[in-house]
Amino acid sequence: MTAALAQDPAGREDVPTRLGALETQIMELLWAGGEFTVRELITSLPTEPAYTTIATVLSNLKKKELVCARKEGHATRYFACVAREELTVRRIEHALEASGNRAASMLHFVNTLTDSDRELLRRLLDHGDAEGSE
Repeated sequence: MTAALAQDPAGREDVPTRLGALETQIMELLWAGGEFTVRELITSLPTEPAYTTIATVLSNLKKKELVCARKEGHATRYFACVAREELTVRRIEHALEASGNRAASMLHFVNTLTDSDRELLRRLLDHGDAEGSE
């Protein structure tokens, strides 16, 4: 287990709590709605890292269960298999679990929300959907 992983309280094996800079750049591309080969990722990134660097990062993201792959002819295409929102939920759940006091942590968080975010939270709690959310 690497330092960026933690035990998920819901029973999933490992939950990524942090992504490195290059992992984040790659996930942003994949979340934007695409499937990429390693070479396509290299040309889409702001710098041109080595092929082996991107292949290693993708392998790490696959181990974290954030990226999936499928063969297309001789090429392998990579895509996000976890939505950005699900990763955010995993991070929040991990933070609450690690806090030692869920109620106090949640209260502190709610007290930092803007009025509009509090109203959004109220609507979500009352209606259980994202109607009217951003």
